[in-house]
Amino acid sequence: MKKILTGLLCLIFVGLLLVLGLNLKASAVKDRYHYETTGEIMWEIKTNEKVVALTFDDGPHPKHTAEILDILSNYNAKATFFVVGENAEKNSDLILREYNEGHEIANHTYTHPLKTTLANLEKELKQTDELIYSITGTYPELFRPVEGQYTDQMIQSVVKKGYKVVMWSWHQDTEDWKNPGVHRIVRTVLKGVKPGNIILFHDGGGNRRQTVQALEKIIPELKKQGYEFVTVSELRKMKDADPK
Repeated sequence: MKKILTGLLCLIFVGLLLVLGLNLKASAVKDRYHYETTGEIMWEIKTNEKVVALTFDDGPHPKHTAEILDILSNYNAKATFFVVGENAEKNSDLILREYNEGHEIANHTYTHPLKTTLANLEKELKQTDELIYSITGTYPELFRPVEGQYTDQMIQSVVKKGYKVVMWSWHQDTEDWKNPGVHRIVRTVLKGVKPGNIILFHDGGGNRRQTVQALEKIIPELKKQGYEFVTVSELRKMKDADPK
């Protein structure tokens, strides 16, 4: 009897492990290789051309975004701004300036929620889309998830709605939102830069003085090295045009 009970307990334990394993497998997020293969998410591109995409999250900010736009203008550099809708509504003049100066405007939700439901995310994306359209007359095509966090369900949903999901080169996360110091931000970019990189900065969400000061060093140095600054969509076109 004892052996039978022991056997039954073992079978139940194995069954539980199998069920848990299946559930974990079902809920697991597909990896970067999968999404780069399908083209549904972009981290960077492989190219020999000296191009990089400067990207800025969480703005616009009335002071720091304006300062960043001044620097970009001085060096004829283009960038992609992943804007937060509620900030864009308060600073519509800066959104219009970004558009008029040839920069790309992308969607980074309306309230920058760290956790949300899929239904609310879709609502926030639409709200930001309509706001940007009311200012520029164009709808954004790119979306960057808050903090780069995503699920397979999220990706399926936003891709069906026509968005291109954009992350950043893992070695080009400047972590400028932590205010690590100008030198560290500069070193992160210049030490690891490679053609086709997408570089992550922030122009909103806090004091971005260090980001502004770092850009004053980074952009002229990269130009000296022969780099050109393009929008993410321009980078995408280069990727699509590259023969496999």
